[in-house]
Amino acid sequence: MIFIMDSSSKVSKDHSGVVVPPPLIYIGFFLVGIAFQRYLPIARIPVGIGRVLGAVLAFSCLMLATWSIRRFWASGTSIVPIRPTTALVIEGPYRLTRNPMYLGLLLLYMGVACWFGLLWPLLLAPVLVWAMGAAVIGREERYLARKFADEYRRYQAQVRRWL
Repeated sequence: MIFIMDSSSKVSKDHSGVVVPPPLIYIGFFLVGIAFQRYLPIARIPVGIGRVLGAVLAFSCLMLATWSIRRFWASGTSIVPIRPTTALVIEGPYRLTRNPMYLGLLLLYMGVACWFGLLWPLLLAPVLVWAMGAAVIGREERYLARKFADEYRRYQAQVRRWL
């Protein structure tokens, strides 16, 4: 049997090439942190401090994520990395960091770890940041540089990757 695809059914190559959805990377690291806590236990964050810090971090995530997503919607582009980017978003939180959604996920990750008093996920956070840079952000930056050329390079020179 021979299958012929017409041009309308071809998968678009106009995207960053991110293979794993970023939230799954954060969840994966968190689960590794829980496993480390179980099999290589270390001290826990005191409940009172952990709950307050966790709530503040989670609230910060909510505010940053909402602001970031609304800027994407206002620009008419998708937040999904496997879809084409139709606009370069550089307003709102994107004036402060090139990756406010990933920063928001990091705040949530750390907030949940604090809420439950888990130190291992916090200790793994720098490795998570490195992994996001290698597996996701680097791909997105190369894609945006190809798509938006000098405009993106100017933005990249003016705004830091994280903070």
